[in-house]
Amino acid sequence: MRLTVIGTGYLGATHAACMAELGHDVLGVDVEPDKAAALQAGQVPFYEPGLAEMLARNVANGRLRFTTSYEEAAEFGEVHFSCVGTPQRPDGMGADLRYVDAVIESLAPHLRRPTLVVGKSTVPVGTAARLAARLAELAPVGAQAELAWNPEFLREGIAVQDTLRPDRLVFGIGPGAPAAERLLREVYASLLEADVPLVITDLPTAELVKSAANAFLATKISFINAMAEVCEATGADVAQLSASLSYDTRIGGRFLHAGVGFGGGCLPKDIRAFRTRAEELGVGQALSFLREVDAINLRRRERVLTLADELCAGELTGRRIAVWGAAFKPDSDDIRDSPALDIAQQLHRRGATVSVYDPKAVDNARKKHPELDYAVGALDAARGADLILHLTEWPEFRALDPRAVAEVVAHARIIDGRNILDAEGWRAAGWTYRALGRP
Repeated sequence: MRLTVIGTGYLGATHAACMAELGHDVLGVDVEPDKAAALQAGQVPFYEPGLAEMLARNVANGRLRFTTSYEEAAEFGEVHFSCVGTPQRPDGMGADLRYVDAVIESLAPHLRRPTLVVGKSTVPVGTAARLAARLAELAPVGAQAELAWNPEFLREGIAVQDTLRPDRLVFGIGPGAPAAERLLREVYASLLEADVPLVITDLPTAELVKSAANAFLATKISFINAMAEVCEATGADVAQLSASLSYDTRIGGRFLHAGVGFGGGCLPKDIRAFRTRAEELGVGQALSFLREVDAINLRRRERVLTLADELCAGELTGRRIAVWGAAFKPDSDDIRDSPALDIAQQLHRRGATVSVYDPKAVDNARKKHPELDYAVGALDAARGADLILHLTEWPEFRALDPRAVAEVVAHARIIDGRNILDAEGWRAAGWTYRALGRP
């Protein structure tokens, strides 16, 4: 099929490359000429395992190209995927929908034949119905423009796998869209033939699937971090508590891992937007618990700062502190709402000299936080350190020999903000080891 993907950020670039990999002819659309030109040259402006190779391969074989022209996109595509961002509003907690609206405003007037516009962005429930009405209003007579919603469920670090082998597909089909299901089935034919589960539903349910999924995940993470707070007050071990809970099949062990909490460009802003939308709908009490989920998550960052202050004898000014990690999660260079960088910045504000190392995210971190120092390796960051903070769980950090690290630091003290290092091994090597929710 001939598909367009409008918006070539993290979601759009991944979706475009993967749709081309499935055999479709794909035109990526972005309003930023430099971004479109870089992608056309086979260059991905962010790190995602496997994506750069796939994108370059499909640009080279002609199945994927990029443009800045909505007019060209309207002429080219049978199905148009809207993959633009929905960041948090600068004046509140709700979602900023200006980019989603701009797709319809820019594309619809150029449509000249029957076509399907498919939203993939995470939006407040009710957005799709409003966009469908606007699409019908702006599209020329005879264009027969339909709108559907196909939420994305990408996880950074395994986004290619999540697109090519998803755990489910959701098609939100509104009234007056008779061709939408057929076209979406054609787009995803190879995945459906591979028995990927499919849910066909209405527009509001499809919008809620992603919001509800993120709310549940954030709640599970904050639940175990709340238990870490209780463990710290009682001397219990949250790692053993989590392991015990994970054997209960009703609970499971995935994402039941205490640490410094979640960040990134999705969970924090999405749970805030979900709560805001519920309040607008008059059902704010139903999601009031998300306020505490958010608060628990942010308290974990403050707890790391408190531990750092304790280990530095109540004086952070002048201390040299190494921070291992800048990305919000491993296998990514995404620093949006990164707990690691937030903590590093707070330490800097309190007078510490902070040296940050991350395998992929140093360049992005340096652009946003030039006031911090940056190292070329984990040992380089640790050289002369009074304290090390392990804040992003890259495998590289787990593989380090604590004895080798001890040779370069000023004081052998470490806070494991991800509860993933070998506590006994580090202590046996002479380290003062502290972690969240553990004695």
